[in-house]
Amino acid sequence: MKVILFSIFTLISASVLLTSYNAPNEPVRHIVVFKYKAAATDSQIGQVTDAFRELKDKIPGITHFEHGINNSPEGKDLGFTHIYQMSFEDEKARDVYLPHPEHRKFGELLGRLDILDDVFVVDYVPGQ
Repeated sequence: MKVILFSIFTLISASVLLTSYNAPNEPVRHIVVFKYKAAATDSQIGQVTDAFRELKDKIPGITHFEHGINNSPEGKDLGFTHIYQMSFEDEKARDVYLPHPEHRKFGELLGRLDILDDVFVVDYVPGQ
């Protein structure tokens, strides 16, 4: 399962890297939403959140990081509970982040902890 989760993480990162948004000088928002396994502990989730937050200080071009837990009453979350949002200076900064060694270490942490059930990622340029 660790290999599958790490592979999912790598595939998503690679697919975003290969996608062009034609907005090289505009800020890019990077939204990552996790569905944790039922056995994931608060401590483990905290470890992931801390490691994600620390990427802002380790990888150039990240201008903002925030996170939260879904609290929508609509019941449309499909079990995805934890939201992580980063802002990048521009598309180039996002593209540097994806293969960056610190980002890869974060993916390795996710694999070692083996607490993710699923993940999805979306990137966008505000206003487009």
